Amino acid sequence: MASVKTAISIQEPLFEQVEALANELNISRSRIFVLAVEEFIKRYQNRQLLEEINRAYDDLPNVTEQLYLEKTRPQHRKLMEGEW
Repeated sequence: MASVKTAISIQEPLFEQVEALANELNISRSRIFVLAVEEFIKRYQNRQLLEEINRAYDDLPNVTEQLYLEKTRPQHRKLMEGEW
């Protein structure tokens, strides 16, 4: 995969932290930024997926509907017993 060079502007204290971490881990500053962006994208995608899942399950019965379903289940079962 081809690499693309880019320039970013960051506050000096953050740059110093990145520089120190890169030295500690013995990797390049570029690698630090790549790892950070990959992690950010992964978290963002996971959050989007979770929101989609929550929307899919958002149509579950509320408490009142659930109570009604539980009360009518025995009557429904009794009606259906003769059908099968």
